[in-house]
Amino acid sequence: MRVIITGGTGLIGRPLAAELAGAGHEVVLLSRAPERVKGLPAGVRAEHWDGRSAGGWAPLADCAGAIVNLAGENIGGGRWTAKRKQRILQSRVDAGRAVVEAVQQAQTRPRMVLQASGVGYYGPHGDEKLTEQAGPGQDWTAGVAREWEAATAPVEALGVRRVVTRSGVVLSTKGGALPRMLLPFRFLVGGPVGSGRQWLSWVHLADQIAALRYFIETESTRGVYNVSAPGPVTYRQFAKAAGRAMRRPAFFPVPGFVVRLVFGEMATTVLDGQRVIPQRLQDAGWTFRFPEIEAALRDLLR
Repeated sequence: MRVIITGGTGLIGRPLAAELAGAGHEVVLLSRAPERVKGLPAGVRAEHWDGRSAGGWAPLADCAGAIVNLAGENIGGGRWTAKRKQRILQSRVDAGRAVVEAVQQAQTRPRMVLQASGVGYYGPHGDEKLTEQAGPGQDWTAGVAREWEAATAPVEALGVRRVVTRSGVVLSTKGGALPRMLLPFRFLVGGPVGSGRQWLSWVHLADQIAALRYFIETESTRGVYNVSAPGPVTYRQFAKAAGRAMRRPAFFPVPGFVVRLVFGEMATTVLDGQRVIPQRLQDAGWTFRFPEIEAALRDLLR
């Protein structure tokens, strides 16, 4: 089948494209600068889009097997100024509307739309275990997740199967949050952040990619799925696991006020957390390759 991926040149998009192409699918990555996208595997090509509309790429959606919407400005790429918060939200809403536009224009509609989201949807909840049945939070991050998810909801009224994935922090040494999280350990000053009691819901990149392929290829999947390892940890537990995996000390705490001073409002992504459980994947019998943090870190750092 043909799979179209918006935001397909990032941390998740590229390995997902390689995985799908290796399974025999035709993969199209949408990029604002396709001429700069290099090193794509056989079966994967880049096409142009403006990030806001279906102009130029809508014909690709005709008879497509899936559209995977990963597009959106990096929420952890810098301090949350008013302008940057608006860009983060608008980039997600625009991309979702572009997907809906492409589906509407297709003579034969795509079989499914896979909409990315994050566990930030739930907002801070302390020690409460959160399944897909939990309601949305009230903070700004939760609001962004709600609008991101809602942007592609109209495809369901067009008869298109839709899956929404609320992912934990995706762990990879090639990008994302993990290299920054491990940097203090490399300088022998690693330790828990803030109180250390807040929860970190995470997923190994390999499990993230495998889950996305499962949703694309499994016709019975639809609705919201938490894509987060069944073993969420507190930041104190993460620090101990990282210290053991790297053979570094893990007893230098970073006070919460320091994190707030450096990151401003964005500090909430670290100092507040969610204890998320992938209930629907577990009920379906889907198995995580890396359910526990220490094994995941050892694999990534070997």
